[in-house]
Amino acid sequence: MKTIVGRKPVLDAINAGEKLESVYILFGQQGAIIDAIRSACSKRDIKCSQIKFEKYQTLAKNTNAQGVIAVGTEASYVSLQQLIFSAKKHPKNKFPLVVILDSIQDTHNVGAILRTAECGGVDGVIVTKHNSAPINETVMKTSAGAVNHLPLCSAGNVVLAIKELKAAGFWIVGSSLANAKFYSEVDYASPIALIVGNEEKGMRKLVADECDFLVKIPMKGKTQSLNVSVATGVLLFKIIEKINS
Repeated sequence: MKTIVGRKPVLDAINAGEKLESVYILFGQQGAIIDAIRSACSKRDIKCSQIKFEKYQTLAKNTNAQGVIAVGTEASYVSLQQLIFSAKKHPKNKFPLVVILDSIQDTHNVGAILRTAECGGVDGVIVTKHNSAPINETVMKTSAGAVNHLPLCSAGNVVLAIKELKAAGFWIVGSSLANAKFYSEVDYASPIALIVGNEEKGMRKLVADECDFLVKIPMKGKTQSLNVSVATGVLLFKIIEKINS
């Protein structure tokens, strides 16, 4: 069972066709977006109920749910073959672009990356099945609803997924501080899969060894690394700029 919290994430989930069982609105909530949620629930035949504060607190679990909570089935994933097919058939940029999250464990980081990826027109995101943050209500809220608009694939073996992407014509670009070129020195004019690694350890060596290029962001300050979600945003938009130029 998954929970989606927040007005915009809930409305986006309804409009995106997410499998929702119920939407709960705290008594006294009003406004245009509340009316839109009720209308969207009615159109999709989703049960929409007003609830008292005690039940709301139980469902919200101390998160800032903005008076709206949706309950549904777990996040759905597509197969890698489906993700590759859709990315190559209808790329949102000049070339297909996917992102691989190698053992990202913080839900806020995952949500922020998904939000950035959707804003940049990424064609899909692959997450590792093990040692990764779950796609839960925190991810959904942090992503500002982006999780509802991105094909997600859960990979049990990232190395095998990389080999399949390579066979489909993708170049594999990994974010790394070691043995890497500056991100502006690489030609991205091809289908690209960008890999970002764990918050503390970065990409695993067996994953880095499969990359065609390792790239890094120039640092001019004393702090030599960025938060993984920030770094992903910088790299993604440099790649998008290059592949569309």
